[in-house]
Amino acid sequence: MTLVLIVFVIALAFEYVNGFHDTAISIATSVSTKVLTPRQAVILATICNLIGALIGVSVATTIGKGLVDTEFMTIHTILCALISAVIWNLATWWLGLPSSSSHALIGGLCGAALSSSGGKWKVIHWSVMNPATGHTEGLWHKVVIPMFASPVIGMLIGFLIMGLLLMLLKGWTPRLINNVFGKLQLVSASWMGISHGTNDAQKTMGIVALILFTATRDGTFNELPAWLGFMRTPEFRVAFWVKLVCALTMAAGTAAGGWRIIRTLGHKMVRLKPIHGFAAQTTAAAIIQCASHWGIPLSTTQVISSSILGVGSTQRPSAVKWGVVGNIVWAWVLTLPTTAFVAYWLMKLCTFIRT
Repeated sequence: MTLVLIVFVIALAFEYVNGFHDTAISIATSVSTKVLTPRQAVILATICNLIGALIGVSVATTIGKGLVDTEFMTIHTILCALISAVIWNLATWWLGLPSSSSHALIGGLCGAALSSSGGKWKVIHWSVMNPATGHTEGLWHKVVIPMFASPVIGMLIGFLIMGLLLMLLKGWTPRLINNVFGKLQLVSASWMGISHGTNDAQKTMGIVALILFTATRDGTFNELPAWLGFMRTPEFRVAFWVKLVCALTMAAGTAAGGWRIIRTLGHKMVRLKPIHGFAAQTTAAAIIQCASHWGIPLSTTQVISSSILGVGSTQRPSAVKWGVVGNIVWAWVLTLPTTAFVAYWLMKLCTFIRT
């Protein structure tokens, strides 16, 4: 029981870290364009993330039971996956690199599950048919393909939206454009915050629901007092109280900010004005919202970063600082294999200690 509580707390710690790590990404453009002060941006993002986190459970279901075989998931497996993801998040946050918390968590889950199963690759749901929806799901369709497709889509749509705006606003004075889009960016920033909460907060909801399901299945919760009976979960589901706790935790993390990453996205990649911030946030929010509807645990980092690149490229290719972009891409590429590797060996160490 004590171990379950520890893993539950670590899951919430991941959600908190996700709040100040990834939410910094969602508010970076608002701060860099000077539409909002850092304090105002954090308050807006906190409120919008809280609202978004309470919407839907599709992504939570994908994380909790759609990527790995739950028969090989134990409390120790989940613990190793979470520790791996938290280590990666903190390391990239310290370096100021906007890496993906989503892929960190998914890589950790896959690596830990693979180790727990004794190296059986079938423990990972690479590609499976969901009889309820008739759609093909699994790691390949829900994670790997979107991992490569979403940055390309973000860049293309960001480029097209920005190009269209420049064409439609030809003849407007720079001052009028800044005034109009300074106000419109408040709308796009709010939508971005809600979209981020809808997708990212659900990932920890899926983990918490998996913890409760696993603890119920292995008998850990048999001795729970009556007043804690609501924690028993004989079938995988995301209860409302789980959604609320995770939403509040992410909101608290959001309030802590994440200024290192804000500097990277808002200043180091490309110089932004309110119209650029609006185009980038609108592009990213729309893509993330669509992904959440289909239960795809998308990387907020990849989408907003590539949207900024697409928007910035309309000025001129040299406006984008490609050296910084290269560092970010390396962080993207290394996230899944690194966290899987760390979680795999953490699970091996855990197994060795227990025996």
